Amino acid sequence: MTLPDIDPILLQIGPVAIHWYALAYIVGIALGWWYLHRLINNEALWGPKGAPLDNTRLEDMVLWLALGIIVGGRIGYILFYDLAAVMADPLRAFRVWEGGMAFHGGFMGVVIAALLYARAQKINPWSLGDLLACAAPIGLFLGRMANFVNGELWGRPTDAPWGIVFCNSYTPINAQGACIAGLAPRHPSQLYEAALEGLLLFVILFVLTHVYKKLRQPGLLMGIFIAGYGLSRILVETVRNPDEHMTNFQVITMGMILSTPMVLAGLVIIALALKGKTQGKPD
Repeated sequence: MTLPDIDPILLQIGPVAIHWYALAYIVGIALGWWYLHRLINNEALWGPKGAPLDNTRLEDMVLWLALGIIVGGRIGYILFYDLAAVMADPLRAFRVWEGGMAFHGGFMGVVIAALLYARAQKINPWSLGDLLACAAPIGLFLGRMANFVNGELWGRPTDAPWGIVFCNSYTPINAQGACIAGLAPRHPSQLYEAALEGLLLFVILFVLTHVYKKLRQPGLLMGIFIAGYGLSRILVETVRNPDEHMTNFQVITMGMILSTPMVLAGLVIIALALKGKTQGKPD
């Protein structure tokens, strides 16, 4: 199979271009907002204590989180993957329209924004984390699908029947005028991540939330999401093409390095939640 011939730019009016990737962020935040609204207004999920915030505070929080995603994602990409290039050309850091966002940076941005908001509003940060964990897979799914449309972050060569040649009329070319991904079929690692980080994690958290009412056990869903994402990312990294900045690593990739602490942190949070140590609120 060959990568579908889809223009990474969805719409262009003069100098203004709307990319599929940007649309994925916008739609992901909007759908996440809608889903969180549904969760906090479903009284059956929360028990006698109720949801940790109301609709008005949810609207305020979304603005904090959107800023955390964008700023954190960009800073994370620069620090983890593009520092040398930015040091040589500092203005490169501001050319966001050229792409360059990192999940782990966006994750840290969201964590910082959520902690600051929880402290300011005197909300239990563990319960707030559970809410965000339930919505996060929506954005992850859309972001990975946008990666596929862009023909980026492709996998390693494979002889599997579902392998994809990541070349079309919009694919960047090298100095020799050839498609940078080559003509060998590759693992569609973006679709693997969309399935694991997006669909599978969403289903698991949905069942725990709506069937087993685990929103009443603060921190548990957040821990499962963090550990689940880390495990999913490490698994897919085994078939994902290594980042060019990490070519000296034949087995361990940057994604694995950054995801391993997430798995450990997620397991610790799960243990704390099961022991009932996440019930309190910040001072």
